[in-house]
Amino acid sequence: MSRNKSSFIIFILAFGIFGIVNTEMGFIGILPRLAERFDISLSQAGLLVSLFALAVAISGLFMPLLLSGINSKKLMLIAMGLFTISGFVSIYAPSFEVLLVARIIPAFLHPVFFSVAFVAAANSVSEDYVARAISRILMGSSAGMVIGSPIAALLADVLSLQASLYFFAIVNVIAFISIMIFVPSMPVKEKLTYGSQLGVLRKPVVWNSIITMILLNAGMYATFSFFAEFLDGITGMNGSQISVMLFIFGATGLIGNLISGFLLQKRAMRTALVFPIIYGIVYLLVFVLGDYSIPMTLLIALWGTLYTIGLNICQNSITTAAFEAPTFANGLFVALGNMGIALGTFVGGAVITDFGTRSIIWIGILFMILSFVFIAVRAFRYSPKKVQA
Repeated sequence: MSRNKSSFIIFILAFGIFGIVNTEMGFIGILPRLAERFDISLSQAGLLVSLFALAVAISGLFMPLLLSGINSKKLMLIAMGLFTISGFVSIYAPSFEVLLVARIIPAFLHPVFFSVAFVAAANSVSEDYVARAISRILMGSSAGMVIGSPIAALLADVLSLQASLYFFAIVNVIAFISIMIFVPSMPVKEKLTYGSQLGVLRKPVVWNSIITMILLNAGMYATFSFFAEFLDGITGMNGSQISVMLFIFGATGLIGNLISGFLLQKRAMRTALVFPIIYGIVYLLVFVLGDYSIPMTLLIALWGTLYTIGLNICQNSITTAAFEAPTFANGLFVALGNMGIALGTFVGGAVITDFGTRSIIWIGILFMILSFVFIAVRAFRYSPKKVQA
């Protein structure tokens, strides 16, 4: 496959990821409008986000494994088709219950699309460029996080709630058509048995990677989940300023994806070892300079860059440990990443309640220290040669 063609396919796969994450995260920006439309509380409307994430976390443990023998293109079309149908059902949902069901059903194929897209991207390039291809796929996820919620909120404010729901559906329609036309058939060349794929769980290095991934995600989300509250309560920013900070965080995350592709291609283990140290230093600076807007703006730009590098490290960690079962490994990446998010958010919320908003920084640092320990164990026990790479 030529480089131009493989790059175009990777772009389409990234756009598909964008469509799914856009649908997932975009609802955050319109929850108040949805609560008003269906005459429910904001906490009830929040089920549209929390139950979606729960479905992703659960299904990521088994759905990619169960469907691993099906043509990758067919799986992506099925997943994107479900998200498209869900999008149009959401527009005309007569009740909150119907909307909730329409949200949850496609969520079970969320990790399937991610898993297959990662494998398809890796197979479309030479081995030396796999890390860079994966980082470009993850740019779709970052773009979905940056663009989804602000655009949905803007459309709901300027036009209508239905306009923002149409936005989700139309993006997925475009992704579906693009995959159908431009992505070649991707039959499974060698179907792995369920036993052989689950067999990777017997490897200690896989469990090391699983724990590392959970701890890293917990360390990032123990603070990021309360990003707006920190900027409001500690830095003293208003709503519009916080929106700008969120955009900066997401935009620099796109840069982080590009950087991580290069770093993981050249110096994967060294990058993983250094990452929690640098992230911890940024946390310390946020703790010290959190009261000042200008330093925080600069730190947020660095924070966003590091955040997506961390996601790439997690993906690289589990897929290199369980390389024999790439689809299953990527499913674990999605599922356990969500578990780490849940752990970090839960612990961060509990600490804020007892010790105040600024205290979440220390929880983030604690998780980073723990993740460094497990990364170091892998580096020096399971792949000592890579540390010198």
